[in-house]
Order: sequence, then structure tokens, then C-alpha cells
Amino acid sequence: MTDRAEIQWSANSRDRLALAARHDWSELVGLEQLWPELERLHGDAIAVEAPHARPPQSLSYRQLRQGIEQAAAAFAALGVSEGDVVALFAENGPRWLLADQGLMRAGAADAVRGSSAPMEELRYILCDCGAVGLVVESVALLQRLALPADSLARLRFVVLLEGSAEQAAAASAAGVPCLSWQELLERGLLAPLPPLPRGGSERVATLLYTSGTTGEPKGVPLSHANLLHQLRNLGVAVQPHPGDRVLSVLPIWHAYERSAEYFLLSCGCRQSYTSLKQLRPDLQKLKPQYLISVPRLWEALLSGFEDALAAMPASRQRLLKAALANSRAYALARRVAQDLSLQPEPPLRRLAAATEAAGRWPLQRLAASLLWPKVRQQLVGGSLRTAISGGGALASHVDGFFEAIGIELLVGYGLTETSPVLTCRRPWNNRRGSSGQPLAGTAILIVDADSRQPLAIGQRGLVLAQGPQVMAGYFGKPEATAKAIDGEGWFDTGDLGQLLADGTLVLTGRAKDTIVLSSGENIEPGPLEEALVESPLLEQVMLVGQDRKQLGALLVPKREALEALARQESLPLPQATAADAALLRLLTRQLNGLLAARPGARPDERLGGVVLVEPFSIENGLLTQTLKQRRDRISARDAGPIAALYGEAPPN
Repeated sequence: MTDRAEIQWSANSRDRLALAARHDWSELVGLEQLWPELERLHGDAIAVEAPHARPPQSLSYRQLRQGIEQAAAAFAALGVSEGDVVALFAENGPRWLLADQGLMRAGAADAVRGSSAPMEELRYILCDCGAVGLVVESVALLQRLALPADSLARLRFVVLLEGSAEQAAAASAAGVPCLSWQELLERGLLAPLPPLPRGGSERVATLLYTSGTTGEPKGVPLSHANLLHQLRNLGVAVQPHPGDRVLSVLPIWHAYERSAEYFLLSCGCRQSYTSLKQLRPDLQKLKPQYLISVPRLWEALLSGFEDALAAMPASRQRLLKAALANSRAYALARRVAQDLSLQPEPPLRRLAAATEAAGRWPLQRLAASLLWPKVRQQLVGGSLRTAISGGGALASHVDGFFEAIGIELLVGYGLTETSPVLTCRRPWNNRRGSSGQPLAGTAILIVDADSRQPLAIGQRGLVLAQGPQVMAGYFGKPEATAKAIDGEGWFDTGDLGQLLADGTLVLTGRAKDTIVLSSGENIEPGPLEEALVESPLLEQVMLVGQDRKQLGALLVPKREALEALARQESLPLPQATAADAALLRLLTRQLNGLLAARPGARPDERLGGVVLVEPFSIENGLLTQTLKQRRDRISARDAGPIAALYGEAPPN
């Protein structure tokens, strides 16, 4: 350790013990080498299944290896060679995994995105990555893409994951062959399997594109070495056993889901693909041991519990609320006693906390035996061993709820550019409210956001990272790479945080403007604010919503125009920063109309609500000399209105 806030992390004794129980996969150079060994270890055990597909799909580890090799042979026969890129636009399912790994086995990389992305974004990705082929979910998506002739001319083939040979034949255009999935596999049976790729582990495995509203997302090339680092080290957080059930609800192409899936399959788990619509019944039917998701899902589960609680008789409500309050207080006191809070506690405080925990233990033990198993059964099926949250900060009340009812909820932190996990909480060092300690080989450095000078342990600043999981640079964008990675190889995460003495990272905000919703969706506020400020009703606007369900907006109105709208609608006139709720709802609807009219508008780019605030100016310190908003200062000044916007308690 060092006085400055830099942690060069190597596995400690607990980490090494956890990793020793797993296959280390140190001999792998590429992910394509994983599947024959998994076939040898797990054979006919189910690897992946899609129970809601029509017809349902299921693959054993043996069938998975065979399907990957058939796909690889077919892609090679279609002209795919080492170093090529093929675009893959589809949602979760076993065929996605076969296509993904078949391309890697053929030596190629895939450029991935979901089928629900804006069509102009998918067309941009297809062009930017220089794809030689396209694997697409369905003929309907291919038709919506409406690729121009010059884009089609660059493609050697199109493959439909879903659809018949007749549909594929009808979709063929401009001399580009279009194959159904079945036709692809049949071609693979007749073609020789290409030799293993000759390139080393630094060759590109996949291209993931950061979400953007400017129409030009950046491509993040992740190498096999990047992804293999995650495969070898995520075992410090979870220790699955062969046959453990995993429920997959996140988009399979997302870096977080992707690395987790490779890791869990490497442990011999049985992975089932579900959707948000099917999640609740699948939790009851499949009873997973592991569930990996974003904060929004855990918020939704808590909300479901609260709704069920509100429908119970008053006497049962009082019982559960009292038990929950005691279990929360017990868990908090126990953490303080074990020195697992975010601030160092003096010995007397820890002793007092231990005494409090002992006093609360009898009621906690009773609830843990009689109440919480039933709650866990209703929420997650009753078998959940470990829950993982990533893709955004987890609200403390959500974190505390799952701790109280006996679900181990671990949090990881990272970005697409870091494959993605940089840090994660361990079961034996689960500091609630933190992002955990770094993975092995990972370095975290805290610097002043302006001077870039290193800060001391405990001081808050910009989070920089180094490690085997960090990308080499953005695809075809050297200027963007130079901004993100400095001359010493430190990657600028854009997040603000502090390091504790034991290496735990605590995030405190974002230095960059990107807003990450609790669903994990990234929103670039600038273009949206530019669209909103075109409203004749507004003088200034700033979007908020970091780690919340929806965007909100702080509005500085044009007073006369807003008063005219109020009179027109026979509503009370706004007073200073206060306005009638009906007027605010009307304003929200009008502004959402402006956002929806933007080319390429996404569903998550809408406002859940608005509030009126005082102007931002140079004089009050909320604008720079070049009239740029100081978002952190505005958020601090208007913390009360922001809390009110989301129905939260005002800050102290």
C-alpha cells in the first residue's frame, strides 16, 4: 500500500483461496480453446437453454462445442478469415452464442449490438467496423435496416438466426447470399474445420459500441486477453459449481453479461435465457442459484415486495415492517462491528455496534428462520445463492433490503472499455455502498480532476485504471484514444471516487457528462438538452438521473411564456421555482414530444418529471467563463429539488 490513492492489486490470501477452487484456464490463448475442454469436463450436461424460444432451444456442452465448430467451418467456407469483422445484431439465445464463438473459432471478431437499437446506429456500426458479413436476428430486422446498395456490396453474406430457408432466399439482394441458420449449419457439416487461429491472445475478439445519441458511438475492441482475464479472475466474487442454474436477463452482447456468461459457462453452469416479461415466473420455475443484473432489476424486486406488503392485512404489515427494521439495524450494526463500513470506526464504536447486534440477534434469528425464507421464495425462487449487481451504482436502501432478508448481493464496477470488471465486492469483504476491491493485476489511481496529480488515500478525485482487462484503444479513433488513455497507460474512467486503506473503491459521482440510468443504459445529455432548450418555454435546462430509473430535468423557464401557457390551460401561475403539479406534468409531456421527434430517439431518452430551478450563471458559479454548465455544482445546489423529483428524502 502507499500513502497516495493508488492500489496495485495482486490476489491476497482469500482471493487466492477462492481462485484455487476454480480451473485457472491459464493455458488458453483464445476463447475458442475453451469449448473442447468444457465438453470433456461436462459432456452431455445442459450448457444453455432458451425455454421461451419457438421451438424451445437447448444445448449440452457437447452440442455447444459441435455447433461452434460447424458454425466456424461454415463461416470459413463463406470467406471469413483471420482478422475479419462480422456484424452480429441479435438478442439473447443459444444461436447467438454459437455465432459469436463460431466467428472467434474462425479467427474473426464480431461487432455486436442488440436488435432494438436505432436502425441508423446499426447502419453506422456496420459501416464503421468494416464488416465482411452480417448475422442478424430475423428477416424483419434485415428489412428495417434497409441497407443501401453500397453497404450490401461490401458484404459477402447475410445469416438469419431465425427464419426459414425460403425467407432467407427471398431476402437475398444485390448478389449477397442470405442463409438461414439451418443452412449455415448444414454448410458447416460439409466444409473442413479451419485451423486454430494463429494470432496470440492480443488479437481482437469483439467490437462493442458505446451507446451514444450523437449518431457516432465509439467502437471498443476487446481482445481475447481482455476477456480471458475476466474468465480467470471473476471467481473471487462467486464460486459456482457444475450444474448450478443461472438465469440470464441482460442483453447478451453487453460487456457485463458477456464476460459473466463466459465465466459461468467455464464453471460448468446451466444458463437459461429469459426476458423481463418472463423473469418473475422463471425465477419461480427455474429457481436459479445465480442472477446477474443491473440496479433497476433489484429496485423492481424491492418494489414488488413493497406492493405485496401494502396489500396485506394491517397486522401482518406491522409484523413484517418491524422485522425488516430490526434485520436492517442488525445487519448495519454487524457490519460496523466487523469493520465493514465505509468509514474507519473507533474501537468503542465497534464494541457498541457488536453489543447492539447481539441484542437484536434473537429477533433477527427468528425472522431469518420464519419470515425471510418465504420472502426469498416469493422474490427469487428460494434457491438464489449469490446476486450480482453492476452497470451502475446500487441505492443504499436497495442494498440494505437484500442484506436484511439474507441474500448476498455483490456489486461490481467497470466499463465497456475495461471488459468490464475492474473491482468487485467479495463475500468475505462485502462493504455495502462500495464497489469492492480490484481484480488481480488491476491498478486503481485517484487523481485531481484538473491537475491530474495523485491524491492521498481517502481523498476524492478522478478514478484512473490500468490492467489486463483494459482495451488498447478505440477502434479507428486515435484522438479519442489519446483522451481516454494517457502516456503512462492510465485509462480515464470518467468517474469520481476514493480509495479506502484496504483497496476498496467508493464511487462518488461522474466527472464526465454521461448519465447512467439504473437500467444500465448510458445517456449522453448534451444533444438532448440542445433539443429541449429549443422550446420557447425554456431558458436553460440540465438533465439528471444518474443511477435513477428515468431522466429528469432541471428547468430555468422563460417566465412570461410559462405564465402564458398556465393561463391558456386555466392553471395557477408559477411562483418563482414553484409550479402547480398539473403544469409540470403538461410541461413534461411537451418536452417529451420534442425528445421523441429527434432522429434516432430511444425509449429511455424521455423525462420522468421536471422541476423549476433558479438560473445558472457565471456570477453564482454554476457556469464557466465559456458558459459551460458546472454539473456537479448545479447538482449540489439543487440536491433538494432533485430528491423531490424522484420522491426521495431531502439530503441532510
